[in-house]
Amino acid sequence: MSLAGLPQHQGGADDLARLLARALLAGHWQPGEAFPRELDVCAHFDVSRNKVRNALASLTATGLIERTAGRGTRVREIGEWHLLDPLISDWMTGIDSLDPKLVRAIFAFRYSAEPVVARLAAEAANADDIQRLETAFQGMTRTAMNPEERGLHAEYDVAFHDAIYQGSHNLVWRQMGHLLRPSIIALIHSSQAHVHHEHEGLDDSLARHNEVLETIRRRDPSAAEHAAREVLKRTAIDLGIVDDPPASSGAVPAANAHTDLEEFS
Repeated sequence: MSLAGLPQHQGGADDLARLLARALLAGHWQPGEAFPRELDVCAHFDVSRNKVRNALASLTATGLIERTAGRGTRVREIGEWHLLDPLISDWMTGIDSLDPKLVRAIFAFRYSAEPVVARLAAEAANADDIQRLETAFQGMTRTAMNPEERGLHAEYDVAFHDAIYQGSHNLVWRQMGHLLRPSIIALIHSSQAHVHHEHEGLDDSLARHNEVLETIRRRDPSAAEHAAREVLKRTAIDLGIVDDPPASSGAVPAANAHTDLEEFS
């Protein structure tokens, strides 16, 4: 795909790297595809070749592209992207629509990790952690049905999940929660773009988040792990990873969820 459709560039090499990286993360170019030549990038954005080389060096260092003498530049496979690199975290901040393959990759990690983190939080969370969870959930509930507060609702949702990571009181998981925050934000925005127009789905999501809060509050590690997984099953529906449940049930059919989410276990 060409450079057509990308926004105008203003600033230095770092800003150009951010613009190109965000296009990659959004799926403007697919893994394995040829990436535009240096001269084409120079011409399109009216910038110096030195600035383009510095920007592409950042994309190369974070694993997004591969530059080979005589073969040009290609987009690397998503599995080779350094998704926890602080630069990629910065570039991912504010993206409303990620490449579907990247959405699935981020979801797969969350589906494996967050139930474990919720179990740890049920064992280690203190009164301040519980208060942060309660405040975030109250904010989610208050903004749930107002389309004009969709952005604020997403912020409270992110704060809720961040509080779970912080409540684990595990140094590594707390740091992972910080690094993952931009990707969690992007995933929440993607899922809420669908669910915010369906009150039944939103009610179901809130009920599942409330169960996580209650199981952590009563210090029930096994129940907290299960509740966190149920939240992510709802997320899978909202992202289109699994099919919607029957309208009357308001829950993920166990067999369907097991089949469609098996690869993430």
